[in-house]
Amino acid sequence: MSFDANAHRESSLENWQDAAAGWVRRQGAMRESAAPVSHWMVEAIAPQPGQRVLELAAGLGETALLAAELVAPVGGVVISDQAEAMLEGARARAGELGLSNIEFQVLNAEWIDLPLASVDAVLCRWGYMLMADPATALAETRRVLRPGGALALAVWDALDRNPWAQLPAQALAERGAAPAGAPASSGISAAAHGPAGPLEAATPGPFALASSERVSTLLADTGFTEIELDTIDVVRRHASFEDFWETTLDLSRSFHDAVLARPDEEIAEIRDALERLLAPYTDAAGALSVPGRTLVAAARA
Repeated sequence: MSFDANAHRESSLENWQDAAAGWVRRQGAMRESAAPVSHWMVEAIAPQPGQRVLELAAGLGETALLAAELVAPVGGVVISDQAEAMLEGARARAGELGLSNIEFQVLNAEWIDLPLASVDAVLCRWGYMLMADPATALAETRRVLRPGGALALAVWDALDRNPWAQLPAQALAERGAAPAGAPASSGISAAAHGPAGPLEAATPGPFALASSERVSTLLADTGFTEIELDTIDVVRRHASFEDFWETTLDLSRSFHDAVLARPDEEIAEIRDALERLLAPYTDAAGALSVPGRTLVAAARA
């Protein structure tokens, strides 16, 4: 079947609107596990007082909130997302931190409703790989950046480097609830494919850009220079398997819907299978430390 970009965009918006409440509930744990990635990205753009920073597909805006303190008092950040429900959570978090130099805008990264060369830096943590056309989104990113402006992004590395996503998908697949190898991650689709080759198109999903070569090629093809790439290990810590289970249901609409569509007996079987698969990452007290790895990149417009 051919990929329907518009259908993907519609389902993406609907799913992120629905998922926002779960992300708000779990924001503390996600903030902790993602902190090394956000800090790398902010350091890569090196925001200066007075600058304007845009975060795309920001969700709750955790990365831009770090930058907001660095560009204050006269500079500011724009936290943007396609889902208004996510921005509501970002507003609440900014209020908790007492930050006032922030704008909130509903934006789709494939057509950014901002003027040419209107921002000094752009952040996008785990966003481009979920978009119907990441090349167009990157071209739009470059359009709104001032000449020489900085971009920092993160995308997930290969699925087998991310058992927090791979193992829930495997537990579903064992029950015939999802295709084998389909990540039940914090992305859009339970049927997201693995990474494409460096030059071929990939169906949008959490692991669609899981290739340093592909990321580098996309950045170069859209006119970015001074490209730097790295990897960061990310650990998701949970006090118990129950915490991991409930967090995955909260953060992944694909996993949530696939699980809860099954009869109670099968849900119990999926739980048991996942607990067994996670045993290597569970300590004697029942706490989990589930590894992951993300790719990060920095570039100049």
